Amino acid sequence: MPSPDQGEPGGPAPDQDRPRGPAISPSRAGDFMTCPLLYRFRVIDRLPEPPSPAAARGTLVHAVLERLFDRPAAERTPQLARSLAGPEWDRLVAESPELATLFAGEPGREAWTAEVTEMLDRYFTMEDPRRIEPAERELYVETTLESGLRLRGYVDRLDVASGGAVRIVDYKTGTAPREEFEARALFQMKFYALVLWRTRAAVPRLLQLMYLGNGEILRYQPDEADLRATERKILALWRAIERARESGDWRPRPSRVCDWCAHKLICPAFGGTPPPLPEARPAEADPALPAATAADDAGSPRPAEADPALSAADDAGPPQPRAADPAPSGADDAGPPRLRAAEPGPGLPAVGESPTPPAGADESPTPPAGADEGRTPPASADEGPTPPAAADEGPALPVAADARPG
Repeated sequence: MPSPDQGEPGGPAPDQDRPRGPAISPSRAGDFMTCPLLYRFRVIDRLPEPPSPAAARGTLVHAVLERLFDRPAAERTPQLARSLAGPEWDRLVAESPELATLFAGEPGREAWTAEVTEMLDRYFTMEDPRRIEPAERELYVETTLESGLRLRGYVDRLDVASGGAVRIVDYKTGTAPREEFEARALFQMKFYALVLWRTRAAVPRLLQLMYLGNGEILRYQPDEADLRATERKILALWRAIERARESGDWRPRPSRVCDWCAHKLICPAFGGTPPPLPEARPAEADPALPAATAADDAGSPRPAEADPALSAADDAGPPQPRAADPAPSGADDAGPPRLRAAEPGPGLPAVGESPTPPAGADESPTPPAGADEGRTPPASADEGPTPPAAADEGPALPVAADARPG
């Protein structure tokens, strides 16, 4: 993945002639909301963190799903996804040799590999990649607010309909949050939507979080008022970060997440002593966006504390229908914000998509016994779970007809 300052093909190229102002991504914003001291350790001190199996699992699943769409539509099957896991893991280890030390023995690695395979198989029960042609994958996005604060990050997938409507898709290898934590989960997606709105002058039609840990999909349809509230929240958050930077007061906020924190031994909430603050740096956040992306997907529980220095009114946005409410109809049908993959969604007609999977694609309903015990099943193995019918995909945005192969 390229450096954030290099950008990504198809994304905005940073202007090398203008001064680089302070920057923040959803990852680092989430760190500060979780624990200001964690933000300090990652951004100010830039302390190294050992790789974790959960973060590595998220990185591998993301890599496989990205590579999946390199292949022609008819080839995008569960068996192909499993077969990509081995080579992609080898590539990740070559780039980051410390990943090779994650597993103490073969049983641990086998259990981890089985989890990866299970998540890849579950993805095919949530949507049919043979009927989707993403406009962008791993898209670097950046915009500068009037205050000078830069917002930046990587979007897992961007789908664009023939009429121009945009869907932002993000894969999560954790499980879907409880209802009371959905706003927290959607903050990242609204952040991306704000950046795209500022750079493309159009509000994305749909935000879609796909939780591969339990097969649930969380959907949300934003509007301009929503994104303006998100901008206010980000600015309030940045002011809180600046106050902490000026005062040197980076307080810990103990929560369940502490059990997964790599810095627990030096945290004063647990009797530790943080290192002295380094000399003042420029207010440049997010030293490592790609690494932060992997860490975000580890599936740690979310703390129950309220976000610091943020008004609840700023994050309220327009009310959205719950699953039991009647959803809007027609082209604006975004479906309920939360939808389990096993439930049929309201479903929009998918312009440019085939009503049936490509001919010749295997649709065997169950994976072979033992197929999830390794990355590459035998050639005779069944293709795994059946991709859902069009109705199961919920309000999937159409893809342009001229974007389909062949």
